[in-house]
Amino acid sequence: MRLKHFNIEPGAQIFLACSDASRLRILNLIMTNGEMCISDLEQILDFTQTKTSRHLIYLKNSGILTTRRINQWIFYQIKDEVFDIVKQILQFLRRDPILQNDQHLFQTLYSNRELALNKLKLKPLSVQ
Repeated sequence: MRLKHFNIEPGAQIFLACSDASRLRILNLIMTNGEMCISDLEQILDFTQTKTSRHLIYLKNSGILTTRRINQWIFYQIKDEVFDIVKQILQFLRRDPILQNDQHLFQTLYSNRELALNKLKLKPLSVQ
């Protein structure tokens, strides 16, 4: 279900969540690839497990992300309700060199079969 009417409370939550560069990098990877697990994000972004986990929890508590579990991996994806607004926010940042480098690194690691997404033989959901 998509948001039909966007009001101030969820809007404030989303904009606060998007006020951090690390969270924007995480959101961009998840938006571009459909879903990501924490170990893949750590590897691509070169973050510690603690930093990655903290940002993912913030995004989940803000109502932006949802999860699904496969074996020992938890995959994060953008909630349907906020998909459109997050997509519009990230559209303005699409050409940022840092975000482009993150996606290039994802593609390299995915093709080398170093990511959990690939180990489970799941295809990324390209949403561009």
